[in-house]
Amino acid sequence: MIEILAQRQGQVHRKGESAAPLVCDRKSVAGSVTQRACAFCGSRVVLYPIADALHVVHGPIGCAVYNWDIRGALSSGPQLHRNSFCTDLQEMDVIYGGEKKLKQALCELIDYYKPKAAFVYSTCIVGVIGDDVQAVCKQVEQEKGIEVIAVASEGFRGTKKTGYQAACEAAYNLVGTGSTAAVGPHSINILGDFNIAGESWLIRRYFEEVGIQIVATITGDGRVDDLRRCHGAKLNLVQCSGSMTHLAKLLERDHKIPMRRVSFFGLEDTAAALYEAAKFFGDPGILARTQALVSREIARVHPELKNYRAKLAGKKAALYVGGAFKAFSLVRALRTLGVKTVLAGTQTGNAEDYAMLREICDEGTVIVDDSNPVELAKFILELDVDLFIGGVKERPIAYKLGVGFCDHNHERKIPLAGFEGMLNFAREVYGTAVSPVWKYVPRRAKGATAADAPQP
Repeated sequence: MIEILAQRQGQVHRKGESAAPLVCDRKSVAGSVTQRACAFCGSRVVLYPIADALHVVHGPIGCAVYNWDIRGALSSGPQLHRNSFCTDLQEMDVIYGGEKKLKQALCELIDYYKPKAAFVYSTCIVGVIGDDVQAVCKQVEQEKGIEVIAVASEGFRGTKKTGYQAACEAAYNLVGTGSTAAVGPHSINILGDFNIAGESWLIRRYFEEVGIQIVATITGDGRVDDLRRCHGAKLNLVQCSGSMTHLAKLLERDHKIPMRRVSFFGLEDTAAALYEAAKFFGDPGILARTQALVSREIARVHPELKNYRAKLAGKKAALYVGGAFKAFSLVRALRTLGVKTVLAGTQTGNAEDYAMLREICDEGTVIVDDSNPVELAKFILELDVDLFIGGVKERPIAYKLGVGFCDHNHERKIPLAGFEGMLNFAREVYGTAVSPVWKYVPRRAKGATAADAPQP
């Protein structure tokens, strides 16, 4: 019998058994082997899709390798972001400092690649040895004439600042430095979409069709010049609330741009996001075109989704993702497919997020905050799920337990956003959850009939 650590009892909730709120917003319990990543990784994956910027990791080579090219973030132009440049700090650098090495690396890279800007990521070892990364960046900036921005993402900073917040504050250094002359009255920024497998392009096409200008996708298929002028947009749509809410609040505070939290995953949420923007501008033409687009796209994909729903009826799914808004959309999308969510967890949810998650989940659903592999394994076995949805760190848990797995994290190569994405998701869920291979894994083999047994 797998037991939950006593210190984590409050971070596990089963809907219907208690009215007490889920405990969250706390540091991971020592020894629980959390599924969370480090602050450096968080900042790196958020800024990574800014394709025409130089990204330099100041630290050991292992840090650069850890998250090298891990986002399926596509670029319609420059590919500079896909390089994982690193100062490769060695023992002697730790003793004598790595500032000279950092400056030399930046100067050489800037001269060779001619980037629009540069981001320098501080890792844990930099926080320990005390390199003044900010000073080096300012010095190189003056010499080379481009913005060189320090990303304060050391894991040992001793503050509550996350890697996401560090990334938002680094990106904000560029905001307001460009002209907004080409920004129209019906314009938006999309924050927290990272163009995984080209999803930003799908979303952009929807808004362009209804007559809404996208000024910047932050940071999917991102450009430095788009960040410079994004303060001219009239509305911010925040897709990944965990990673980009901080930047949206900065834009709201300093540039009076209102924000709306949306999702472009699933039929319901994609339609709601389009209508949210259309209603904000109050233009009858935009609203009419939005209604026509939504009606056309749903009519196009609904027959195939209906077919999958009939085949997936009664299946059970567990999901564990980074941001809470992703979890909300997954619960609704799975319900569209006739799949019941019996376990829902996130790495970065807050009290408000979990109250919402509890509201939309069915009775008996287990809701967890900052879970670990042992807990996830316990609930997967206990709830007898057919499908586990998560990221690269959750995949081994599913396969070791003989459970179908669907990758919904930033490594995937298939677009799941928008109306087309919902079809891709349905196909993946169906192909995984109903595969006959799961009848032969140990936990299911007992219930297999003689007809199901493998033939000699």
